[in-house]
Amino acid sequence: MKCLSQRPSIRVPVAQTFLSVSSPEPVLERRRRNLPHWTMEGSCYFVTFRLATGTLTEQERMIVLDHIKAGDKQFYLLAAAVIMPDHVHLLLRPQTGYSLSRVMKGIKGVSARLINQHRNRTGTIWQDESWDRIVRDQAEFEEKLNYMADNPVKAELVKHIDHYPAFYSGPD
Repeated sequence: MKCLSQRPSIRVPVAQTFLSVSSPEPVLERRRRNLPHWTMEGSCYFVTFRLATGTLTEQERMIVLDHIKAGDKQFYLLAAAVIMPDHVHLLLRPQTGYSLSRVMKGIKGVSARLINQHRNRTGTIWQDESWDRIVRDQAEFEEKLNYMADNPVKAELVKHIDHYPAFYSGPD
């Protein structure tokens, strides 16, 4: 899967000494707002974000999906996306030079503006914070991908994922 390909090996320095400052090893960064956020250059992430209130129409879900797909390859490598009526799941890897927080700001900010334009109004669309997790290996990647594909079926929006238009799974 393209989200996991080209990922550096995970050997995270516990503490950085002056000798390890120039090391090309990926560094695990931890920060916290309301939720914990762990990031590491070259990682694939499973990301979830929710609407502040209400639900998205089918047309609005497609607006969000089209915007997310438009950023593929330029800002991130998109492995999969599912846009549900009240939340979104993504599997992606930010391109070098783009942090996950910057990618999410672009996805949520622009999609909120597009939805508001569609609704002919202004206001908050998404909750402020997203939930994210570094995908550790191929098995976890496949678990998250299957979870995403099952989401519309379990919500009884469709009988099979092939019939859900707001689902995308990349070619790799």
